[in-house]
Amino acid sequence: NVQGAYAEYQVVPAERLVPVPEGLDPKLAAAALLQGMTVHYLLKSTYPVAPGDQVLVHAGAGGVGHLLIQWARRLGATVYATASTPEKRRLCLEAGAHYALPYEGFAEAVKALSGGGVDVVYDGVGKDTFEGSLEALRPRGMLVLFGQSSGPVPPLDPQVLNRKGSLFLTRPTLHHYTASRKELLWRAGEVFRGVVEGWLKVRIGAEFPLEKAKEAHEALEGRRTTGKVLLIP
Repeated sequence: NVQGAYAEYQVVPAERLVPVPEGLDPKLAAAALLQGMTVHYLLKSTYPVAPGDQVLVHAGAGGVGHLLIQWARRLGATVYATASTPEKRRLCLEAGAHYALPYEGFAEAVKALSGGGVDVVYDGVGKDTFEGSLEALRPRGMLVLFGQSSGPVPPLDPQVLNRKGSLFLTRPTLHHYTASRKELLWRAGEVFRGVVEGWLKVRIGAEFPLEKAKEAHEALEGRRTTGKVLLIP
């Protein structure tokens, strides 16, 4: 949660540092920490997923989506994922998704497959998927809007949530879920444990030297990446 990744060295408050388990590759630790803790708070705190829940994950081939699928599956959920290309949908299935769907018509497909809608949608895409995400929920389901890679969501009349089934909508961020050192260590520790034990697999999609940060951003913005992108000092 400390700004300034585009540097070889950084001064960080000691209370915001977390120990890396012995034997864990520093690259894997760096790749897993931020997105892994995001997944942890989404699945364990914002909407605590339980066995039998039905979960929709958008952008399932991306860094957060890839981890969300694995962890939700481990918690006993039925996992639906969206992705933009057949190759990315294949990656979703390999990560453990039960169903991998294109974005076009995803709400109708999810409602049909789930028998009326999922319990929770984890949406990091935003504008392009928001309305469909609401449609894909069962009555009293929850839309967790944790990102907006396609742009910000337009203003919403809360009455829409009523009409669509007394839905819940939240817009969380990691900062508020790692407010104390105890919580930070809990989340980071469970992420690292999953990586070390081997059931949480982090996919490093690309590595760029720090001086080529511009090219890394262009690859991200052009949606030419899957998994985590690392900048190496």
